[in-house]
Amino acid sequence: MKELLDIMAKKFNQPLRMCISCRQRDAQIHLFRLQCFDSQLSLFRGSGRSFYLCKTCLADEKKAIKALMRQCKSGERDKFANILKEIIIDE
Repeated sequence: MKELLDIMAKKFNQPLRMCISCRQRDAQIHLFRLQCFDSQLSLFRGSGRSFYLCKTCLADEKKAIKALMRQCKSGERDKFANILKEIIIDE
């Protein structure tokens, strides 16, 4: 019985995070965690500030790139588009 309660507690106690593009909250495991370091976009490496993008916003490339440019404080749209495609393919 205790094992069942532990499993249920793990299900319900998942941290919620917000997508930077659509501002919807979802469980952390359903979002992509990215970071900008010196205006370079990459997957989260374990240190520094990071942000999350949901899968629906990743599907809408135009919306995701606009949010990434805002988050990384850069205007290089083509660079972010290419890096984002590489990250999605690797995942």
